[in-house]
Amino acid sequence: MTDYEAAILDVDGTIVRGEELLPGATDGLRALEAAGCSRLLFSNNPTRGADHYGERLAPHGIDIDPATVLTSATVSAEYLAATHPGERVYLVGSERLEAILENAAVELTADPDAAEVVLGSFDKSFSYGTLWESLRALEGDVPFYGTDPDATIPIDEGEIPGSGAILAAMEAVAGREPDAILGKPSSVAAAAAMDRLAADPRNTLVVGDRLDTDIALGNRAGMETALVLTGVTNRSDLAAADVEPDHVLESLAAVDTLL
Repeated sequence: MTDYEAAILDVDGTIVRGEELLPGATDGLRALEAAGCSRLLFSNNPTRGADHYGERLAPHGIDIDPATVLTSATVSAEYLAATHPGERVYLVGSERLEAILENAAVELTADPDAAEVVLGSFDKSFSYGTLWESLRALEGDVPFYGTDPDATIPIDEGEIPGSGAILAAMEAVAGREPDAILGKPSSVAAAAAMDRLAADPRNTLVVGDRLDTDIALGNRAGMETALVLTGVTNRSDLAAADVEPDHVLESLAAVDTLL
């Protein structure tokens, strides 16, 4: 039995899939609350801010304080505002991400030739023209970041291409990888999470459905990790995976077995 001070929980594929609450999710959340664990929801969704998850989960009877939510969008906005103040950021991303960046006082430019920083992310309108402009924006040694590495996003009907797919195209034309990913599993994301929780990483449990983001985040930061099989990862994926979770759970409902 382990005494956890805090838990970092993924959302899509762990608590919900699309707009549907996953079976047992409420039971798992109640078990963590009964165990006295501080809770932080951390989504790699780069199109949403913290308020969205309170609104999204409220119909399911789950009360969420926006102060206990991070997304790759909010982490990226906070990081760029702190490390590149006043620098013009060329964004390949959604209008929602654009609004989140602007609310954080990040200066944006639509002119690729004026880019001082480039941020790549999920963009449903991504096109050949966007890729061409990205190539221009990435000339020289301009800092290059990605919100998250998720190649696909789970939805009700299956999966759709995510930020990782768009970043791969940008990397291919620019001939270089991003200088950093700002969402999970980066050190930037881990630091943002621990700053919110004020807990010892060794007494923190990370629960999520992705090995390369959720579990990698916890492993790198010295946290304990639990993979749930309600999202994109199944048991057959584990055999060939380089990233290993400490625990494998059928769903978030089984988290009570770790408490």
